[in-house]
Amino acid sequence: MAEELWVSYAASAIRLSIPLLLAALGVLFMSRSGILNIGMEGMILIGALSGVLGAYYGGSVWAGLATSIIVCGIAGLVFAFLTVTTGADQVIIGTALNLLGLGLTTVFGRSLLGMGTEAIRVDAIPAPSLPFLQQLPWVGPALFEQNLLAYLAFLLVPITSILLYKTKWGLTVRAVGENPLATDTLGVRVHRVRYTCCLIGGMFAGLAGCALSLGILNQFTENMVAGRGFIALSAVIFGRWTPSGTLFTSLLFGSADALQLRFQSFGIEIPYQFMLMFPYILTMVALAWFSGNAKQPAATGKPYKSAANRHA
Repeated sequence: MAEELWVSYAASAIRLSIPLLLAALGVLFMSRSGILNIGMEGMILIGALSGVLGAYYGGSVWAGLATSIIVCGIAGLVFAFLTVTTGADQVIIGTALNLLGLGLTTVFGRSLLGMGTEAIRVDAIPAPSLPFLQQLPWVGPALFEQNLLAYLAFLLVPITSILLYKTKWGLTVRAVGENPLATDTLGVRVHRVRYTCCLIGGMFAGLAGCALSLGILNQFTENMVAGRGFIALSAVIFGRWTPSGTLFTSLLFGSADALQLRFQSFGIEIPYQFMLMFPYILTMVALAWFSGNAKQPAATGKPYKSAANRHA
């Protein structure tokens, strides 16, 4: 009995952590280049709807994944144009992106996919068959019965770490996030670096949206992201802008989300609204407790005008 409860809880915790992890990695790339994106919530919503539309009209879950990545990549480039090229306030643009994402997905979701019990359902992202690993006690059923996107998310953590800390490009990204003027004088194209990171961040948002709509629910519902974009941003801050820290905090917040679901299923005499608050309370506590000592990239949220344009 204890093993069944553990397996059920652990599997749910991992499954709910995947959208957070993918979104947080996208935020991490953007933050490291000096871009503050509080619009990840809207991006994930757009990705979730795009994934379902692509899977439904394309007839394949892979078409849904490709559609979501492309659409959200474009959204990331639009965000980059507004914040990097025009120098608009990143917080205002991020807020507008959240509102736009909620409005667009609600309208198109209702008109194209239906609502409630009549909502269109699509195929789920498949899970690979790993018979030997799945038979391991305690760990096997929880860890090795996840879908392919979960394993991709975990694989992307070391890849992100290598890119940011072991490559010349990663050094350039981190330098742009700390001191864009110094990197500009060395011949680095600051705007190009930030555009690239916004593109990567958008593509990660598309994967995060698919992890929700194609990986968990197999359909699109209004506002299904439910604050996970903001939790992803919190995970990056709590993880001190590192891939490993982001992984840990994403698992922590996903575990908290799974825990409140377990509490509800146990029939504990507590209003369910209080249980739903638990992951968000944990997020607030984590930010209040840890963010004071965390040092974000120095140029985060600050628009930068290239040296050539300044002297023009």
